[in-house]
Amino acid sequence: MATIRKYTKKDGTKAYMFQLYLGIDPITGKPRKTTRRGFRNIAEAKTALSRLELEISERGLPTSQRKIMTFQEIYELWFEQYKTTIKESSAFSQRANINRHILPKFGTLKLDKITTPFCQAQVNSWFKTIKNYHNLVGITRQILEYAKVMKQIANNPMDNIIIPKRKNTLDSKREQANFYDKQQLKEFMQALQDHSSLQMLVIFRVLAFTGIRKGELAALKWSDFDFSSGTLSISRTIAKNEKGKYYFQTPKTKNSLRTISVDKETMNLLQKWRNEQRKEYFRKGVNIDATDELVFHNRDSGTVQSTLGGFLKRFTARYDLPPIKPHGFRHTHASLLFESGATIKEVQDRLGHENVKTTMDIYTHVTKTAREKTAEKFAKYIDF
Repeated sequence: MATIRKYTKKDGTKAYMFQLYLGIDPITGKPRKTTRRGFRNIAEAKTALSRLELEISERGLPTSQRKIMTFQEIYELWFEQYKTTIKESSAFSQRANINRHILPKFGTLKLDKITTPFCQAQVNSWFKTIKNYHNLVGITRQILEYAKVMKQIANNPMDNIIIPKRKNTLDSKREQANFYDKQQLKEFMQALQDHSSLQMLVIFRVLAFTGIRKGELAALKWSDFDFSSGTLSISRTIAKNEKGKYYFQTPKTKNSLRTISVDKETMNLLQKWRNEQRKEYFRKGVNIDATDELVFHNRDSGTVQSTLGGFLKRFTARYDLPPIKPHGFRHTHASLLFESGATIKEVQDRLGHENVKTTMDIYTHVTKTAREKTAEKFAKYIDF
């Protein structure tokens, strides 16, 4: 609410002034006011007041009344509400990405000094060096949009950037090949049987023959298996919080909550591993039947999730096997399912894909590989 009043200047002449209440500062929590003086008559003061009120409603507070924050300051405010909308593990991951890639570039800058050319330069830099650069672009845009909502800036400088697009390079083709064909999987499993522990053999048998995610695998308990019906229920995954501690949480998507069938040989191996685990716990004085223990464990962290990548890298190199990452066994399972005649819907349900596009991407890759052998199959059939 504004008040216009007459006052006497130092030279004895009369003039008009007004004081406009601007509300509570959302940053400091203190009331804000602005005062304008020196108007010759009440009409002049009213005109100036109306213009100021219109300007504030359209553009926010005048610069003189605003505390222009740094990017770091607005980020801290934004993150407090953002983390309530995502899982704890995702908040941990995003904070790490922001601290590593965004704040070193933007953190100390005043928000009104961040320009579109500056943002474009950072986006171009991320594109050249970071695989998931789209995530950094999206997060930076969200933070600056929050600054706009908070009336710190009039426009979001990220709105007009051009996002670079990757070409289908050799690197991306190698990345697509992160899976085994039937013969490669057979050779890998045989090497595990000959040269590794029973636990590792069972772990990769489960990954390759069920297609579950490594976080889902690490969270498995014996109660998740129904040995009489030959099924496995997926209801949780393991994640890491900001303090670096592992904890259980619901799976990636609602479609990830699923029950799938498991083949007899995998179930037999699991039973064999369960008996070995019981003996191990018995030696330690623990009755595994009285506790709902994890199916797989690691001596140091209690979870195998963090050790699988390192094991695979060493094992495949030592026994001259094609390199593969833990997630590659999920792709392997999907690819071999398609080759065995499974439908797209069956694969989607089994892998817990929320979006059929994810399943289709794998299907397209598999059929592309098959197309390359079409001419050879035809010539072999004709045989002349």
